[in-house]
Amino acid sequence: MGDAVLKYGGPENYVNRELSWLEFNYRILGEARDKTTPLFERLKFLSITASNLDEFFMVRVASLKDMVHAGYKKPDIAGMTATEQLVAIGGKTHQLVEDQYKTYNRMLLPLLKQHGLRIVTAHEQLTAEEAAFADRYFEETVYPVLTPMAVDSSRPFPLIRNKSLNIAALVRKKKGDGELEFAMVRVPSVLPRVVELPSREGKAIIYLEEIIERNIDKLFLNYDIISSHPFRVMRNADLSIDEDEAEDLLKEIEKKLKERQWGEVIRLDIEERADKRLVKMLKKELSIGNEEIYEINGPLDLTVLMKVFGLPGFDDYKTPPYVPQPVPALMNEDDIFTNIRKGDILLTHPFETFEPVVNFIKKAAKDPDVLAIKQTLYRVSGNSPIIAALAEAADNGKQVSVLVELKARFDEENNIIWAKMLEKAGCHVIYGLLGLKTHSKITLIVRKEEEGIRRYVHLGTGNYNDSTAKLYTDCGLFTCDPQIGEDATAVFNMLSGYSEPLGWNKLSLAPLWLRGRFLRLIQRETKNALNGKKGRIVAKMNSLCDREIIASLYEASCAGVKVELIVRGICSLKAGIPGLSENITVRSIVGNFLEHSRIFLFENDGEPLIFMGSADWMPRNLDRRVEILFPVEDEKLKARLIHILTVQLEDNVKAQYLQPDGTYARVDRRGRQPICAQEIFCREAVQAAKEIKELTDPAASRLFIPMEQ
Repeated sequence: MGDAVLKYGGPENYVNRELSWLEFNYRILGEARDKTTPLFERLKFLSITASNLDEFFMVRVASLKDMVHAGYKKPDIAGMTATEQLVAIGGKTHQLVEDQYKTYNRMLLPLLKQHGLRIVTAHEQLTAEEAAFADRYFEETVYPVLTPMAVDSSRPFPLIRNKSLNIAALVRKKKGDGELEFAMVRVPSVLPRVVELPSREGKAIIYLEEIIERNIDKLFLNYDIISSHPFRVMRNADLSIDEDEAEDLLKEIEKKLKERQWGEVIRLDIEERADKRLVKMLKKELSIGNEEIYEINGPLDLTVLMKVFGLPGFDDYKTPPYVPQPVPALMNEDDIFTNIRKGDILLTHPFETFEPVVNFIKKAAKDPDVLAIKQTLYRVSGNSPIIAALAEAADNGKQVSVLVELKARFDEENNIIWAKMLEKAGCHVIYGLLGLKTHSKITLIVRKEEEGIRRYVHLGTGNYNDSTAKLYTDCGLFTCDPQIGEDATAVFNMLSGYSEPLGWNKLSLAPLWLRGRFLRLIQRETKNALNGKKGRIVAKMNSLCDREIIASLYEASCAGVKVELIVRGICSLKAGIPGLSENITVRSIVGNFLEHSRIFLFENDGEPLIFMGSADWMPRNLDRRVEILFPVEDEKLKARLIHILTVQLEDNVKAQYLQPDGTYARVDRRGRQPICAQEIFCREAVQAAKEIKELTDPAASRLFIPMEQ
């Protein structure tokens, strides 16, 4: 344990990561409540808060429950036990869910109606014409798909799948002793949940469960329906695999994926004002307590709002789509290898297109001079062109090695499919190192050239996913620097053969050396500040919750180092506390794109060092994952990255600032020019591509200009 941890490591100096994450989800909810955000974008942000909360429960809350069951009582860095965290999370989450539905019911529904979209919130509100349509739709389309389930002495309580939407009913036999019985039907996920109704003015929609509930008596003909209400359950979806015992990791994960559907129930969502007798039955059968029941005033599972967002005819209420621009360094007739030989190339997605990364693999697959392609894959898209190119490369006789991370959460199934496909195509597929997730983003292409063998490398901060590259802000670097090429070879040799090199040239890897590298860089700034030199750190990441790193930043702040952090999500550090962190500022940017890049700047006494990588400052990234940190050394590229950080530090539209009391607040920009970093980067990318285009073709100067302020 370092000196900084001994001095600043007390629990009073840290924020619990789970409560910090809930604060982050509140910032997203803030976008849904913001009147300056286009109406349908507000629906999208509300939907995102719901999907985030689902994952939070299935993984983080589930993990805490596992700790409680196991009798694990060790407190976290903020001094909270698992039990204490669950109590705090429960209180805050019930409030968050209430706020989500207040946003939906009181703010968004009236506005949608005002702008031509009526959402029928209860089937009793249907007009005669709409009711006739809904009943006909039920008879013709829905009824044949449904499977009604009654519970009695011969039929046990059904297994309810994780996150499935169901309708529970209390029923009584029309002839018999009159006892109440439980019955249910699952709302089929194979049918659209948003059903458009015939409407004379604007659009009208109703949710599928309302149509089923309206017609539920047709499913239980021998019963009287006493009451019926939608419900859904959330289950523990955290995969726990003993890799030492798992002879075949692929098969073990496939088996665990099936179990995920039936893990312990950790949350029940049920319609508000549901029949108390029905709730009591569900509570008993699902073995849950009152604190795990969420009474919902509105449609269950607000992720359905993403479907509403996709309805045609409402483009005026959405942010105009942005078209990722060409990369200026590649806007010429030369092939990608020639361009990389001219100098390192920086890519900034989604402001610039991800296509060069895809083309890098495609070109290598076809190029007769390419001998080998090696790549790590963590999350890829459903129909990945990169996977297709790797398979083609193997087919063309190239040596193709691919590390597919099977333990990428919620992408396990997808990655198993790709891994099997790549193996069939003749690729050498590696499933990662024992006990570690491989989260690094690296591609190595080995090419035979006149001067000899040359290695081309792509390093990134984000996944090799052409779909999310349009939504996430990430950076990448193309280089043929021989030292980085040598390091890249060592990375893949380590992943495939467990051979660890004696030293590294320019790359730093977790879990071996990355923590130490970051601590030394922070400590050098501290030392410089103590010696009267300028000390400054600017770090951009997704999450910050590593105690040793935070303690080191506190030490730097106390020495006079100016620490400026751009942290999108979890932040366990306390900012602006006298005697601890008065020189530290933290801002979080929640905008149209999801901030995902990791960029680190260390002042280094006037000769700034800039790094990018795949790792956040979290224990899991520094200690339990294979991560790569890489330097950016070209002065022009460094200047671009400093510009990116500077603009983000100046953002006063989408940025929120961490206050000493742990809350986040928007900056007061009265009388100040609005600065929205993401919009600026869009405009700059368009302008840069336009200038290159005009140089080569003066007639073609009209490019799409996005998102005018």
